[in-house]
Amino acid sequence: MSAYSDYCNILEQSSILTYTEAFIFLTRDSKLVNAVLIGVISDTHDNLPMIEKAVNRLNDEKVDLVLHAGDYVAPFVIPKFKALNAKLIGVFGNNDGDHELLKKRFSECENCEIRGRFAEIDANGFKIALLHGDETELLNALINCECFDAIIHGHAHTTGVRKKGKTLIVNPGEVCGYLTGKATIALLDTDKREARIIELQLQQPDVAFVHVG
Repeated sequence: MSAYSDYCNILEQSSILTYTEAFIFLTRDSKLVNAVLIGVISDTHDNLPMIEKAVNRLNDEKVDLVLHAGDYVAPFVIPKFKALNAKLIGVFGNNDGDHELLKKRFSECENCEIRGRFAEIDANGFKIALLHGDETELLNALINCECFDAIIHGHAHTTGVRKKGKTLIVNPGEVCGYLTGKATIALLDTDKREARIIELQLQQPDVAFVHVG
């Protein structure tokens, strides 16, 4: 049974079939990527200096792939990810308003791809679910089904690495540092099946506008 079929069964068993329409762009077959060390980021919220620091650190770590769990906010931040040495796959967050312009900016970056509200990634057989996490019922259903090797989400702006059965659940925290006062990313090692949080030295922009929740 495919992860897509498992996902549909979760929706039925959890009485949340309404999410099917919200996730119509869910891929039926995950795209295979060659990645062992994966950089994980979320909630960048227009903080350009911290996005640059995150990109530099991910390049220093020589990650094979970067996953972004959403809330870029403004489309002007997307070109900053061109400096990544690895491919970036992202999903939308609840504060990403202009989806069409964000898609356009992503299309202008050869190393960046936006999947919609959900992405299923196959990293050499290591199955990852990527979503923002603002739909709590859906997030919990995916966690409880243990259909994925890892579930990556953001939204809460707080870091977390835990396990539910075979599933590793990773929240990298916030790159922007607006709510917690800490700017963080995560590294996921698919061979070791473990993740760790890395704190970046916080540098706030001259003016910051952020809306969360």
